[in-house]
Amino acid sequence: MRRARLLASTLVAASLVLSACGGDEKKSDDDGPEAQEIAGGSVLDSTWPLTGLPVEGDDSAAQEHPVIVAKIDNTASSSPQQGLGSADLVVEELVEGGVTRLAVMFFSKIPGEVGPVRSMRASDIGIVKPTGATVVTSGAAGVTIDRINKAGIKFIQEGGPGFSRNTSRSAPYNLFADLKKTVKSTERDEASRPDDYLPWGEAADLPQGQPAKTLAASFGSHTTNWTFDGKKYVNENTFAAEGDEFPADTVLVLRVKVGDAGYTDPAGNPVPESKFEGRGQAMLFHDGRLVRGTWTKKDLGDSVTLATKAGELTVPAGRTWVELVPVDAANGSVTVGK
Repeated sequence: MRRARLLASTLVAASLVLSACGGDEKKSDDDGPEAQEIAGGSVLDSTWPLTGLPVEGDDSAAQEHPVIVAKIDNTASSSPQQGLGSADLVVEELVEGGVTRLAVMFFSKIPGEVGPVRSMRASDIGIVKPTGATVVTSGAAGVTIDRINKAGIKFIQEGGPGFSRNTSRSAPYNLFADLKKTVKSTERDEASRPDDYLPWGEAADLPQGQPAKTLAASFGSHTTNWTFDGKKYVNENTFAAEGDEFPADTVLVLRVKVGDAGYTDPAGNPVPESKFEGRGQAMLFHDGRLVRGTWTKKDLGDSVTLATKAGELTVPAGRTWVELVPVDAANGSVTVGK
């Protein structure tokens, strides 16, 4: 990222020199923003927005398809999950009954079959909207679909291209989507790159923090346990197929307020809504250490910013798993081990 910032500065400086050589001291209103857009775009297209990692060779991070977010079940009934190993980033969110569901994000690589695919929640608005993503889902309650539509979020549900039922599994845990087929229906005439999902940086930029080789993110009935193995974080109770686990370089815990979505599931459980906007506690786990800070997100459609008391906090470029853990101690907690 330092190299990217240096290149951006060089390009902007070059544009100023060229402008000065033109002999016209007065610039038009369009000159500045246009130059910044060209300079920024040339730098940003060299890194992936969901990981911050550099694009290989002469390829560009601008793609003709949007970010694809697959809603995947995260209970024992979903085992084995498919597709997590190809994801750029995963967000784990609370759903009814104290269990969780995954918003699995793909952009740099589009895999084949993913699933089991389940339904959307109102919580997904704050998770998905900053990317301009298309959601792959089984569907949603009418009230949720209405809110998703009003938020301008596109989605493809069962019956769309690539969806199929696996007859060897029990419903509703048998719906899968072949994203290579699904993504074709989202292709655009012009390639583009969404904004960075997180504020990417380098591991060297992180404060020292404290030792933290294990963490347990609890959502009530479900707890996700992570252990640092010396290279990456291992999800000790993942439901992913063997060899298809998500390779987390960083686990980012964001404590969020949870409200009532305003309806119940078929079993009569109130449906929660994670409020992914405002401000809250952040816990960044990387390389066996924990850095504490705060997160800020002004609106549901804004990207997250992170900070410590000393200033800006960035996430080391790589594959990140985000835990949206309820701030309410009765429904959420985070336990850290050295």
